Amino acid sequence: MLEILPLPDLQDNYIYLLHDTDSGLTAVIDPAVADAVIDVLAEKSWQLDYIFNTHHHNDHVGANLQLKQQTGCKIVGAAADQARIPGIDIRLGDGDVVELGNQCFQVIDTPGHTVGHIVYYSADSQALFCGDTLFSLGCGRLFEGSAEQMWHSLQKLQVLPAETRIYCAHEYTAANGRFALSVDPDNPQLRQRIAQVAELRQQNRPTLPSTIGMELATNPFFRAHDLGIRNNIGMADQSDSAVFRQLRLLKDQFR
Repeated sequence: MLEILPLPDLQDNYIYLLHDTDSGLTAVIDPAVADAVIDVLAEKSWQLDYIFNTHHHNDHVGANLQLKQQTGCKIVGAAADQARIPGIDIRLGDGDVVELGNQCFQVIDTPGHTVGHIVYYSADSQALFCGDTLFSLGCGRLFEGSAEQMWHSLQKLQVLPAETRIYCAHEYTAANGRFALSVDPDNPQLRQRIAQVAELRQQNRPTLPSTIGMELATNPFFRAHDLGIRNNIGMADQSDSAVFRQLRLLKDQFR
């Protein structure tokens, strides 16, 4: 069984500790800082075996070298971006598999937010660790890649089973929801989701994980085909890719 512990850190980051209860092996996804990770490892009496990085931004790799020095763990990251992943030991790309004891994670290339972004998908545990490619009700900014690259990346994630839980790297759901409602105001599932999110945040509880099914129903960046969204942004006859590009531009300007 895979035990998943979210560790809130910095302003809105989530670091995820993964523990395979059968083998006793432990990994951490995108450690921004080391202290929170070290504290939980000590509390649980776990040894850190791996770091899984999704991309090179400092709020995802900032603790790589300190954790490696303190624990001797191996660092896993994208072969395409190995020069920017501090301390990388294991270089992977699209279709490769990394194992954590009895848990297997498929690596999926998802360029867009960065050109070397990857995500980790466990079919057995129905879990997707998607870094900054996919957010609840949103997607990552295009810092390095193109809109076409990001749209193609999101299409890879849309076809995962609907029950797949998505573990994003940031608590952005409430802000994303305000934008989603501006382009998809007649979506009752979106309105229900936003109400749930508001209640969770009032209680200082995380809005994650979401699911692929929930995002297909409510995330405008998964819904470029939707006629209501297309009409609302004046792009009824455009391609899905063009609609996605416009949605991303509108989100970048949204206040």
